[in-house]
Amino acid sequence: MNAPFNAARGGASLRDSFSAYVCDEATAEILRPIAVEHGWAPEKVNKGGLRNAVQSLSVSASPNILFVDLSESGDPLNDINALAEVCEPGTVVIAAGQVNDVRLYRDLVASGIQDYLLKPFSADQVRDAFAQAQTTISGPRVNDASVERPHVMAAVIGVRGGVGGSTIAASLAWLMGDKANRSTSLLDLDIHFGTAALALDLEPGRGLTDAIENPSRIDGLFIERAMVRANDKLSVLSAEAPINQPLLTDGSAFHQLQEEMRAAFETTVLDLPRQMLVQHPHLVHDTHVCVVVVEFTLAATRDAIRILSWLKANAPQSRVIVVANKAAAGAAQEISRTEFEKSIERKVDVVIPLDLKAAAQAAKLGQPLAKVAGAKITQPLGQIVEMTISTVDGAEDKAVSGRANASLMGKLGKFDLKSMLAKKPATAKA
Repeated sequence: MNAPFNAARGGASLRDSFSAYVCDEATAEILRPIAVEHGWAPEKVNKGGLRNAVQSLSVSASPNILFVDLSESGDPLNDINALAEVCEPGTVVIAAGQVNDVRLYRDLVASGIQDYLLKPFSADQVRDAFAQAQTTISGPRVNDASVERPHVMAAVIGVRGGVGGSTIAASLAWLMGDKANRSTSLLDLDIHFGTAALALDLEPGRGLTDAIENPSRIDGLFIERAMVRANDKLSVLSAEAPINQPLLTDGSAFHQLQEEMRAAFETTVLDLPRQMLVQHPHLVHDTHVCVVVVEFTLAATRDAIRILSWLKANAPQSRVIVVANKAAAGAAQEISRTEFEKSIERKVDVVIPLDLKAAAQAAKLGQPLAKVAGAKITQPLGQIVEMTISTVDGAEDKAVSGRANASLMGKLGKFDLKSMLAKKPATAKA
C-alpha cells in the first residue's frame, strides 16, 4: 500500500481509479455521489467491508484509491496487514471505523494506510481524504532516486552516550535531503531509546520492530509503508520498542533494510549505537563513511581509541570522519584538543562548538539542530556533508582539506554551503 505500482504485476491500464468496500448503506450513500463528482463509477462502492475487500483483491488488481470499512473487524490492525498482502504497490488506502482510539489510528497509519475516518463522518471529510489521496498518488515517491548519482551510506557512531551522535545523525540526514537535494533515509538502530523520530517531531510507528520480528517481509513495498516521511526528501525508520520486550535478532533484518534503502534512496544515514558494533559488525561492511562523534573528555578519548581501532579492522573500506561535538571554549574542557588528538593518533576532522541555546531551541521546535542553529553550528555540519559526498564521488582526503571551497562546491552540484549559511535560523513561536 502507498507504494509505487509495479507494472510487472499487471500494468496501470488494468487498475480502477477507485473502489470502496463498506459495511452499511448509510456509508454507501455518502460515498456514491462523491465518487460521481470525481468521475468514478458509483457501482465501485461495494458491500462487505474489509473481508470482501481482501477476497476481491486477491484475484484482481487493486485500485489507485481504496476505501475500506473496518466496522465489522474484530482486529483492525491485523486485518489491515492482511489487506496489504493482496494490495498492489501504489494503492492508497483510506479506512473508516467506529473505534475512537488514538493508538489504533497511529498504528493503522504506521501500517501504511493514508487516513482513518471515525464514523459517522461527513461528506466533506471524505472529500478531503480523497483529495489528499490524489495528492499522494501524483506526488514524488521515495524511490525516484536518480541512477546517475551514486548511493551514499554513512554511519554515525557516538563513542559514548550523550556525546550527541543522534543529534548529528538527524542533522546530517536533514542536510543531505534539504541542502544536497538527495533522497535520504534515516535508520535509527537504537530500537528501544532512539530519538531520530523525536528530533524531527514524528511518530516512529511499528515499522522497525515489524522488520526485526519478520525479516522475510522486508522488500520495497515494506520500506514504502514502514518509513515515516519527514519531508519530500527525508524519510525515517525508527522505533520505541517496549523496554520489557527484548528484540532478539541475528542482524539479518538490518542487512535487508540497508539493501532495500540502497535501492530506494540516494543516501542512507545510520544512527548506529556503539553496542551494535559488538553485536552486528556487518552493519558497517557496506558503509562509505563512518562519522565518529567524540567529546573532549577522558572517557571519550579511551572509547574513541577503541572504536577507531575496531573500524580500521572491520570497516577498512569506510572513510572515518572524527567529529568533536559540544566543544567548550578555553579551559572549560576536560582535556584539550591537542591532548585528545595525540591520544587517538590522528587529527579531529570537524569541531562543533557547544551551543546550549540552539540545542534547546531545536528540541522545543522538534527540528534538527542544523535547521535551527546559526552559522557556527551549520558550517561544521555542512563540512561533514561535503566530506561524505566527496568520498563517494571519488575525491581524495587531501582534496577535501586542501582544495578551495569553490572547487568542492562544484563537485557537490546542487549543494551550496554559502546559501545554506545565508539562511536565517528558525525561531520559536511565541
